Amino acid sequence: MKAVVLAAGEGTRLRPLTRTRPKPMLPIGNQPLLEHVLEAAREAGIDEFVFVVGYKRERIQSHFGDGDDWDVDIEYAVQETQLGTGHALLQAESYVDGNFLALNGDRIIEPTAISAVIDERRETRQPVMAVTRHRNPENYGVVELDGKSVRSIEEKPPAHTVRTDYINAGVYGLGESIFDALRETDTEGELAITAVLREHRDALRPIRFDGLWLDVSYHWDILSVNSRMLDRLDNGGSSSGSAETAAVHDRATVVDGTALGSDVRVWPGATVLPGTSLGDNVEVGSNAVVANSVVLTDATIGDGAVVRDCVVGENATVGSNTTIEGGEADVVVDGSVHGDVRLGGVLGDNAQLGGAVTVSPGTVLGNHASVESGAVVAGWIETDAVVRRG
Repeated sequence: MKAVVLAAGEGTRLRPLTRTRPKPMLPIGNQPLLEHVLEAAREAGIDEFVFVVGYKRERIQSHFGDGDDWDVDIEYAVQETQLGTGHALLQAESYVDGNFLALNGDRIIEPTAISAVIDERRETRQPVMAVTRHRNPENYGVVELDGKSVRSIEEKPPAHTVRTDYINAGVYGLGESIFDALRETDTEGELAITAVLREHRDALRPIRFDGLWLDVSYHWDILSVNSRMLDRLDNGGSSSGSAETAAVHDRATVVDGTALGSDVRVWPGATVLPGTSLGDNVEVGSNAVVANSVVLTDATIGDGAVVRDCVVGENATVGSNTTIEGGEADVVVDGSVHGDVRLGGVLGDNAQLGGAVTVSPGTVLGNHASVESGAVVAGWIETDAVVRRG
């Protein structure tokens, strides 16, 4: 059975990081989100994939190629304009024959859930959808169940109307008939897969599971999901530990629950604490502290800097003795206030913090933005902006 993986979207709520890469290529444990999806499906027995790509698709295609590095076959279908998951699925029609699996390319999921969907589809020949419980179901597709059938599917309903904590997990077992059904579905705006499944819910088979399901919708999710995956690696007996080519000084400290890419350099007195991933060619200066952070390729953390609860973009620089103190903050995204989220800050690609800068919790610095030494910065700073002291 082939897997169609939907990986065409940008992820606008994750800007500025998604200005230069699609959401599925955001790093978790030094691997793209999409790579975790591929590995879970491969563990469930899938070895043929169709990636539906669109926004910044060259980043995906150059990383995964034809799939040889993962012992799988990968083909690519292109969604030129992002018009919803249903429209994305339609782009893969010519690549599949008979039963197939469809899943989102930006959600990490338990392989056993994928296996269960495959088995149910093969046994019943009915459309199948995985569902799981979530403490905030109103943020997703809420699914009301009635025994072994689906009563309703509603996308992001008002919280006060939600009567269940089951959500659509984004894994489907389908057949070729889904394509005709998608074409026949009238909808305003984007076409979602669930628009069709809602109309055929009497035949839809839900598969409940309680295992791993991780979603990255906001900047702070990158940190929590990264930490969760590093813990999972440690608890499973596979160390995320130092890459063979990392150079950690014997007077530096790198604890368990971290991941180091190749050619990382950690200098004397530096401390790398749990929940931290350092990408390839990252440098952590003497006496610096990095905790619960995701630091992308080629970034530099200066001497004596403190970086907590932060996403540091590719080739970004945190100056000497700069403090990103971390902790909780209220963050506004798309006009909505998210209260008390754990986010020390986000530095876009090629952003520059001078020496002795103080970054308030919840700060987001755009790509190529720069902050002068000694300045205090807070809130959202636009791309290419220059923040001066005083």
